[in-house]
This record gives sequence, C-alpha cells and structure tokens, in this order.
Amino acid sequence: MERVKRLAAENAVVVFSNSSCCMCHVVKRLLCGLGVNPTIYELDEESGGQELEDALLRLVEDGQAVPVVFIGGKFIGGLERVMSAHISGALIPLLKEAGALWL
Repeated sequence: MERVKRLAAENAVVVFSNSSCCMCHVVKRLLCGLGVNPTIYELDEESGGQELEDALLRLVEDGQAVPVVFIGGKFIGGLERVMSAHISGALIPLLKEAGALWL
C-alpha cells in the first residue's frame, strides 16, 4: 500500500491501469481529451504489478482493481466515479486544484 501512495503522490494525475482493459482505455481517453497528461502505470507491464493490483483491490469498493485514478495524491476511484465527477462538473476543478489543468 505504501508504494501505491508514493506513486500516487508523485504526479498530479495517476492512473493505475491494465493495457487490455476497455474501462481503463475510456478513463485514459477522457483525461487526455480534457488536456491532462496523466502518469499511467500499466499493471500488467509493471515490475511488481501484481502487488500493486493487490493493494489497489484493498482500496476499491467494487472489487475492480483497475482503473484506479488519483488526483492530487487523493484517491478518486474507478471509471464510474471519474465519469460521475465529469458529468457533475466536479472533475475539472479537481484537476485544476491538482495543477493538471491551467485553463
């Protein structure tokens, strides 16, 4: 869990993903489409990715280890929470506060 926290705190937006996951693709496209340049950790390609995935499973409520998004070092959640924040208008202010967006 400490490694997850450390990696999440190193950049404004961090996405823990799996390269073959369609939901991960959607969240990455959304963030990039908004002009964010997230740091992406593809767990299936990372050394120690399984340990990271196990730690993320303890964090999430729905049993899906990926995608998991951190903004400003804070756990946001998976695709459903990110999309909900986007639709409600809460995502852009979070991204600006974290320094991931300037406009």
